[in-house]
Amino acid sequence: MTHPYDDTNVFARILRGEIPNATVLETEHTLAFDDITPQAPVHVLVIPKGPYVTYDHFCAQASEAEIVDFARAVARICDERGLAAGEGFRAIANAGGHAGQEVPHFHVHLVAGRPLGPMLAG
Repeated sequence: MTHPYDDTNVFARILRGEIPNATVLETEHTLAFDDITPQAPVHVLVIPKGPYVTYDHFCAQASEAEIVDFARAVARICDERGLAAGEGFRAIANAGGHAGQEVPHFHVHLVAGRPLGPMLAG
């Protein structure tokens, strides 16, 4: 499957510095920032700096360095925000329209700070 990347998406624009963000963590290959419309007390978006559309695209095409950096960035945020030691958190990566992906740039939502309910309803 091809994954054409649209470099006008909001996350690409954030990465280019065209749109400000509330940075939580920035590494060589990853940027994390607070969601502007949080769904819970903690709602951090974690994105790779490379042009990846979905999780499977990232896993198939990203370098080992990018993948490790991204995974370790998620772990660092969980540690720094107390998510791993707290009541729990949810990591969500939507891929495609049926999954509700709104921005065509791979990203993980780290959500915590309140009971989140069942993962899927209906």
